[in-house]
Amino acid sequence: MNYLSVENIAKSYGERVLFTNISFGINEGQKVGFVAKNGTGKTSLLNILAGFDTPDKGNVVYRKNIKTAFLPQEPDLNPNLTVEQTIFSSENETLEIIKRYEAALENPSDTEAYQKAFEEMEVAQAWDFETQYKQILFQLKLEDLQKEVKNLSGGQKKRLALATMLLQKPDFIIMDEPTNHLDLDMIEWLEEFFRKENFTIFMVTHDRYFLERVCNEIVELDEGQLYTYKGNYSYYLDKKESRIELENTNTEKAKQLFKKELDWMRRQPKARTTKSKSRIDDFHEIKARASKRRKDHEVQLEINMERLGSKMVELHNISKSFENKTLFENFDYNFQKGERAGIIGKNGTGKSTFLNILTGKLKPDTGKVVVGETIKFGYYTQNGIEVKPGQKVIDVIREFGDYIPLKKGKQISAQQLLERFLFDRKKQYDFVEKLSGGEKKRLYLCTVLIQNPNFLILDEPTNDLDIVTLNVLESFLLDYPGCLLVVSHDRYFMDKIVDHLFVFPGNQQIEDFPGNYSDYRAYEGNTAVAEEKKESSAEKTTKSDWKDNSTGTKLSYNEQKEYQKLEKEIAKLENKKEQVQQKFLEEMSGEEIDKTSLELKDIEQQIETKTERWFELMEKMES
Repeated sequence: MNYLSVENIAKSYGERVLFTNISFGINEGQKVGFVAKNGTGKTSLLNILAGFDTPDKGNVVYRKNIKTAFLPQEPDLNPNLTVEQTIFSSENETLEIIKRYEAALENPSDTEAYQKAFEEMEVAQAWDFETQYKQILFQLKLEDLQKEVKNLSGGQKKRLALATMLLQKPDFIIMDEPTNHLDLDMIEWLEEFFRKENFTIFMVTHDRYFLERVCNEIVELDEGQLYTYKGNYSYYLDKKESRIELENTNTEKAKQLFKKELDWMRRQPKARTTKSKSRIDDFHEIKARASKRRKDHEVQLEINMERLGSKMVELHNISKSFENKTLFENFDYNFQKGERAGIIGKNGTGKSTFLNILTGKLKPDTGKVVVGETIKFGYYTQNGIEVKPGQKVIDVIREFGDYIPLKKGKQISAQQLLERFLFDRKKQYDFVEKLSGGEKKRLYLCTVLIQNPNFLILDEPTNDLDIVTLNVLESFLLDYPGCLLVVSHDRYFMDKIVDHLFVFPGNQQIEDFPGNYSDYRAYEGNTAVAEEKKESSAEKTTKSDWKDNSTGTKLSYNEQKEYQKLEKEIAKLENKKEQVQQKFLEEMSGEEIDKTSLELKDIEQQIETKTERWFELMEKMES
């Protein structure tokens, strides 16, 4: 079933053309990730789809009676409402029924109102929805329902907008950077939620693991052309590489043909026949193909940083508290040359505070920070860049320096650095206020790098950066020879860049973990499984002792047979699921991918249904 058709839309702001003649469709069940460079109109396209903006030409056509919801980067919420009022102000009849039921519970003497509310809950089958509603609020840490929106942080507002959107139960969701301001546990919960729920989604996100695990289609806007890939992020990367190789081959062929046709053009007399005019028209088309040049940049810089001495940065017994809340205490660590560390932890556990102490912006309550004489910090914070009115992009960079010295006496200029980070020469002379949010973040990053630090600290550098820029940044950081310390919720980025982690678990300690993010999650998972087995074993012992002295419920003969059969069926389905997933690594047509996706969805639904029944029987057997 088609939900949305986008027909030849275009959008410009003055002389700045974002896109022209964009067309695509979205069908029920599709989870589409939209990929494009910053400044090419991602947010503008989402606003057009959501009805907050109109295209200069073309049409956006929705199927009748489709319920849509939009999650912008910056939520537009009523500051005077409480969290609870914001949620219940959304257009959802089930939420209204729950609201009336909870109000009736607060006044138990009014039995008539309670009975009416109870019956409404029964008719609407709102009990499961109430459970899900409370689960969503718990997972997004929105437990203080009476707090007013104006007193929420930016992250809390984003989570409230996300919760409100999910609880509307829309048919079609449009999202702009849904994982911004979410901690890693929330992101992984949201991935699982979207994987299970039957939403149709169109979203922009820089979180590549999120794209990998949620989306079944990637749409890319590249050099003004729209490309569709019927698979997840890994499939997109593979097919994009093949497409670029083919484009490069075709460009080389066009160059050879162009040389031949150019020679013919030079030899032609001024008076030409109709046949030669046709060939001249073809010549101009060949010239355009031969002149096509991709604006991708591989950053490979042998940076010649200031010499690092034997002493880097030493932390001796540092502690920090705010308003009787201890963030961390008695932490010791000595940084080594070339160290590449990541920092992970939930919001509010002290990550940014730790960085501010490290760089001298804050003093620790106890202990001291010793910084080597040769250390030059480069600190990219979440606050962004402050720009003077009327300033141009190149002027912002030149305030900090004109070049970065490279090895062998070479250097890279401010203009060249900007080009490496996808600001072409024309863009460098644009006014900064014309840049998109992501482009401003990219410019801020360049101001930090042009100062040639030998100890680079990046606090959430991936927020608002597009995937193309992230690839450029990763290439730069892989070449970077100094010390690197990164705070990021971008798991893909962390896996690629860091060698070990400082983990802030929220228990007043900082743990040093030897590995990247995926290593840490695997370790955490194994630890949790071991704990569960230990608890389960103790619980079973207690239950068996209890059963010896009671007449507990046993499974009937048929239920025992069903229980054993389910175990075998679930195992077979898991194997079948793996086999179907492997098919996505093979070459398939769009029709085959759609068919395989439906097959995989059916298997996953069977596994879920049978697993739920297996747990029911297991609980009955152990009760």
